[in-house]
Amino acid sequence: MADRPATFYAGISILAAVATIGLKVWAWKITGSVGLLSDAAESGVNLLAALVALWALWRASKPADATYAFGQSKAEYLSSGFEGMMILAAAAAIAVTGVERLRNLQPIENVGLGLGISVAASAINGGVALVLRRAAKRLRSITLRADAQHLLTDVWTSAGVLVGVLLVKATGWLVLDPVVALLVAANIVWTGVRLLQETSHGLLDRAIANDDQIALASLLERFHARGVVIHGLRTRAAGPRRFIQMHVLVPGAWPVKRGHDVCEEIERGVLEALPGSSVLTHLEPLEDPASWDDRGLDRRRS
Repeated sequence: MADRPATFYAGISILAAVATIGLKVWAWKITGSVGLLSDAAESGVNLLAALVALWALWRASKPADATYAFGQSKAEYLSSGFEGMMILAAAAAIAVTGVERLRNLQPIENVGLGLGISVAASAINGGVALVLRRAAKRLRSITLRADAQHLLTDVWTSAGVLVGVLLVKATGWLVLDPVVALLVAANIVWTGVRLLQETSHGLLDRAIANDDQIALASLLERFHARGVVIHGLRTRAAGPRRFIQMHVLVPGAWPVKRGHDVCEEIERGVLEALPGSSVLTHLEPLEDPASWDDRGLDRRRS
């Protein structure tokens, strides 16, 4: 599936969410376990998040135009932000249910069948999460990565719920079921907070990843050795896209064509090292003091 677009994987996530919701609600109905109910609620969040992810990936895939000159790749952050908020909402609902069950303990029934159904649902989530994680790495998609992380968290959540139900069955301590549900809620909160943090970094135009910065610095160092000075380097990431700009200083005696060729060579090198980047170079003479001002490019644009 190497040639599949990101929206294809969002579709897989939607189908998986529908299947796991059905399985987990069935498991809750036959057992009465509030832990399994909390697990089903998180799968409901998965479905909503997958639907929003599909929309965001569709918008992010649109090319730049007169209205959106830099494209719409930041739509992916809308999806990850929505998913983070929905995760927190689900955690709150699970916590309320868990506290209510602590006040009114109830026995768990049909444990074997309920656990078997929940394990099947977890297997679906785990398999889809691995597929999404590989696709996210290949496509550099924060939306698919967030969805994969959420599904993997769902798998661990299900594992915790299963342990809780088994402990109740083994010990007869009904209080363990709502206690596990509250622990699940705490884990979900942690996942939601991390997703919101990553979303905020993208919306605030955080620099490209450290590995990408190292690759970029290594490339530009080759031009420094040729007497070309590069400074005023600025980078930012917007979903899968990278935006890179820099000042390129060359001797003023050089013909314009020679300086232009150097800029073209730099841009080609960046695109080879960091595919999918948008590169802007600004050619200036070494001898001009204003060329050494990193703010010069901003002033020219203002």
